[in-house]
Amino acid sequence: MTLSYHPMKGSAVSRRLPDHRSGLVLETHELGRRAGVVKHVTRTADSPEGIGIAMIGVPPGSAIDLDLTLEAVVEGVLVTGTAEVSLGGQCARCLEPISDTAEVDLQELYLFPGKELDDDEASRIEEELIDLEPLLRDAVVLELPFTPLCRPDCAGLCPTCGANLNRDPGHGHAEATDARWAGLAAWQQD
Repeated sequence: MTLSYHPMKGSAVSRRLPDHRSGLVLETHELGRRAGVVKHVTRTADSPEGIGIAMIGVPPGSAIDLDLTLEAVVEGVLVTGTAEVSLGGQCARCLEPISDTAEVDLQELYLFPGKELDDDEASRIEEELIDLEPLLRDAVVLELPFTPLCRPDCAGLCPTCGANLNRDPGHGHAEATDARWAGLAAWQQD
């Protein structure tokens, strides 16, 4: 962690330095501060924990295939490209495990130290390193289905017994008796 002075807030702001050992951290030293210099990056990185939502997400440690272009511009480095991720989760209707892949588009301007924009939340280059994890996390979560399904016509679970209706769509139940009338049912049998 490092402390840096934020002129608008008038105080020191703590920031987490990117871990250069992570596959999601990119080196920008080769680009310098010369606008127009381009670098192509193709790599596979391990997924960190917590990318996704409760029902579906990127399994921790799974491969993330990155195909990126880093371009030096006046304000910083523009990162554009794609990331292909594996998805794992649970069907929202039948609760069966599901797996899939997704390709998300990435685009973000990372500002050089000392460059300021109106946005306080702008991404920054820290010690010539770019951390893609927040960008990737946001891009993946926005692409995830709100209600993940194992298939579009998933029948879900039986509301009475909880059986998976995809496996046994024609299963039946005995006629339900209202518990309040159970005592009268015995009279009917007599």
